Amino acid sequence: MLTQTQKTNAALMERRRAAIPRGVGQSHEVFIAHGKNAEVWDVEGKRYIDFAGGIAVLNTGHCHPEIMQAVKNQIDLYTHTCFQVLAYEPYVELAERINELAPGNFAKKTMFLTTGAEAVENAIKIARSYTKRSAVIAFTSGYHGRTLLTLGLTGKVAPYKLGFGPFPSEIFHAQFPNAAHGVSVDDSIASIEGIFKNDVEASRVAAIIVEPVQGEGGFNVAPTEFLQRLRALCDQHGILLIADEIQTGAGRTGTWFAMEQSGVAPDMITMAKSMAGGYPISAVVGRAEVMDAPAAGGLGGTYAGSPIACAAALAVLDVFAKENLLERSRQLGAHMMNSLKTMAGKFNCIADVRGLGAMVAIELCKNGDPHQPNADMAKALASEATKRGLILLTCGTYGNVVRILVPLTASDAIVDEGLAIIEACLAAVQ
Repeated sequence: MLTQTQKTNAALMERRRAAIPRGVGQSHEVFIAHGKNAEVWDVEGKRYIDFAGGIAVLNTGHCHPEIMQAVKNQIDLYTHTCFQVLAYEPYVELAERINELAPGNFAKKTMFLTTGAEAVENAIKIARSYTKRSAVIAFTSGYHGRTLLTLGLTGKVAPYKLGFGPFPSEIFHAQFPNAAHGVSVDDSIASIEGIFKNDVEASRVAAIIVEPVQGEGGFNVAPTEFLQRLRALCDQHGILLIADEIQTGAGRTGTWFAMEQSGVAPDMITMAKSMAGGYPISAVVGRAEVMDAPAAGGLGGTYAGSPIACAAALAVLDVFAKENLLERSRQLGAHMMNSLKTMAGKFNCIADVRGLGAMVAIELCKNGDPHQPNADMAKALASEATKRGLILLTCGTYGNVVRILVPLTASDAIVDEGLAIIEACLAAVQ
């Protein structure tokens, strides 16, 4: 084994390749040694600004002191019982607080799991139990997880679905509205109606699942009109509306749930990622009568709603209130959008700047043509940024979108330093 002073990213990557399957991808050949707020340092001592946030997991930054203290306090009491065997108050308190936060003027209940994919799987189970129907409609470019059911829901083949089929049946994909690429709200709603005509009758559809802002799909924001019409369509046919807020939730978009900004109340919402500041927990919150549909014992999991993660999640809620992070998300998002739009005026490779709150991205193209996606440039930009001390992620159906998920706790100076690196990288790789 290498000593701490001998460790290098290259040496650790060599060990990684020998020990870990290639299917576990690696965005950056960097091994972290420690992190604080929006900065990380690798094993060689190099500093990076973190604009990835663990893929939207660190809205409260690396190692927030209040969250760390809450976890330490909980560890001294107990670390695991399995909630279904011996209950504990942090689970109940967290459910109560999320029930209060979720949109909708109706009684709600919440259950906890461990991962985002688990949350989606259970939301579909609950929908089928409540409606006594089986079919589910999702959307093109959507992403819902890596299990077989959630891969079936995911509307992007490479790399997630390659070689893993067949997927569960009775899953259908409608078009997600994207005005920049010629898909209107009317087109999207018409594609759902087309599914009812050509694939499955509406009376057999249990749920429609939608991301209010597509994450892996490219930060495509669902228009308010679309979400409102989707709600009306579901009501018309007795279909449950599920909002996948695993990436948008926990304040990333400027409200605790992105759906709040549309005025639409889903029947269920899935969330995970940033809700516990880096500790693994996910949730399904929804109408009480819907959530109560499965029989006792039909829901749960050994590690579901870990007491350590519940303690962390309660601390996250407190930090959001104390530090006014929802307002910070809105201010940060506006600042980043303005800066990136200024860059778009300088670089014709930027086809679009979009986002909601502090969930912001740029789409890159060839020859100034929005219809010629430039995945190579997105990859080169992220690679160049790493060399210059900035961690970025790409996404999008064509891999040509660069997304920003900087912690909401980051200082203005850190954010501006990161934006300046993006601009320098654009100049270097265009």
